[in-house]
Amino acid sequence: QVQLVESGGGLVQAGGSLRLSCAASRRTFSMYASGWFRQAPGKEREFVAVITWSGGSTYYADSVKGRFTISRDNAKSSVYLQMNSLKPEDTAIYYCAVARGAGLTREVTDFGSWGQGTQVTVSS
Repeated sequence: QVQLVESGGGLVQAGGSLRLSCAASRRTFSMYASGWFRQAPGKEREFVAVITWSGGSTYYADSVKGRFTISRDNAKSSVYLQMNSLKPEDTAIYYCAVARGAGLTREVTDFGSWGQGTQVTVSS
């Protein structure tokens, strides 16, 4: 398994921006797709975005499309989530995850390694 550590969460006003970072412990991270999920209180964990191993393709949940951007730097074993135009409904714990394969997937069960999560709170 890959150890993942997220950072960059915090409190922001609606309309603001945050950039989440996720650092992986192993260079083998670069062989697999990586994604971001989120979980709000009382709700199930939901898909946010995913990026292929090369960074060449991305896929987003409809709720964040056009506002969030996922990217990666394999030389730094890191994946990022730039979040713009934040809304109160974006409030959640955000988790970084590494998939078991190299391609795009949005299924929680396709991801084998997870970070501890970082809290994002958007005030109205």
